[in-house]
Amino acid sequence: MSNTVKVRFLDRTTPPHLVTLILLAGISALAMNMFLPSLPGMTAYFETDYATMQLSVAFYLVGNAVLQLFIGPISDRYGRRPVILFGGGVFIVATLACIYAPTIEIFLALRVVQAIVISGLVLSRAVIRDMVPQAQAASMIGYVTMGMAVAPMLAPAIGGALDSAFGWKASFWVLVAMGVFVQWLVWKDLGETAAVSTTSLREQMREYPELLGSRRFWGYCLTAAFTSGAFFAYLGGAPYVGTNVFGMDPATLGLFFGAPAIGYMVGNFITGRYAVRHGINAMILAGAILAAGGLFAALVLFLLGLGGPLVFFGFMISVGLGNGMVLPNATSGMLSVRPHLAGTASGLGGSIMIGGGAALSVLAGIALETGHGALPLMWIMAGTAALSLAFALYTVRRDRAMTGS
Repeated sequence: MSNTVKVRFLDRTTPPHLVTLILLAGISALAMNMFLPSLPGMTAYFETDYATMQLSVAFYLVGNAVLQLFIGPISDRYGRRPVILFGGGVFIVATLACIYAPTIEIFLALRVVQAIVISGLVLSRAVIRDMVPQAQAASMIGYVTMGMAVAPMLAPAIGGALDSAFGWKASFWVLVAMGVFVQWLVWKDLGETAAVSTTSLREQMREYPELLGSRRFWGYCLTAAFTSGAFFAYLGGAPYVGTNVFGMDPATLGLFFGAPAIGYMVGNFITGRYAVRHGINAMILAGAILAAGGLFAALVLFLLGLGGPLVFFGFMISVGLGNGMVLPNATSGMLSVRPHLAGTASGLGGSIMIGGGAALSVLAGIALETGHGALPLMWIMAGTAALSLAFALYTVRRDRAMTGS
């Protein structure tokens, strides 16, 4: 993975292979969006309304946000490997329980527990930062998330096809199987990368103010939060738009739904290829401009009466492109503000980002119930992208002021 780190695949005495990190990050995306084309059918199965069923996305994100507050510090204290293994085991049990949930209330509660799989995504980033410096970390995170992008790109299409053939539970059976495989791979391959800490967990948690007092941390964190916010709003609203506005069946919706992942994979490749050469701030600014520009272009087309499924889903590629360029670089920036708190920074930054995403996901579901087609969702996404660009400009300015460049 790096010319300074020796890695042997399936040897847990060395740091993990790139494949393991990709799959750790990817299973989080699978759990979040594979079943989304099934939301309308699940609404009927649980005899509820769409706004309540859509909470399965929001509750999962809330669980992610809360858990990340603790995952980071715990991993800084006890190591990355045991935390990832514990999270994987709980995820498998919770996913299996989702299949047999008798009521919507129990299903939603299990989605919160299922969110513990986020430990793999959070700590895969911390593992990378344990091993390499800032610019190289951004590049490596870019390559990891580029590989991870295949999961959200294919997952909705697979989920839609599984739903059409076998019903909504099939997606959760696939997640159980994937969880078992990744758990085995982590056990065999993931060696510990965190330095041994003698600091107590309580003392570890007390170090949050050191991060929260850093303007650079907030700049990187809020840029990432609002960039990803547009995507989370899309996750919450696109199934409704595809089904109720455009009249798509689950298989067709699943095929279109993966459009942002195409841009995300390209953005990750650009990060992996050019982050070391041009620096993380240039990549963040370019990504924020691309995401905001694409969304405002789509909004204008809808306001002119030229909107449709190709415009809606097609311009979502720009959202993915912006996320693919902003998130790896902003994450590397967050983790580099205080390198000795890499796990804590990854957890805290991820919690803020995912918590905001959960709120936007709920807002999207509520706004779409007003009956104005796709426009409420378009306004929410465009607004969050504009805020992301504003914080990207602030962060670049702040960094230049500190470095004197």
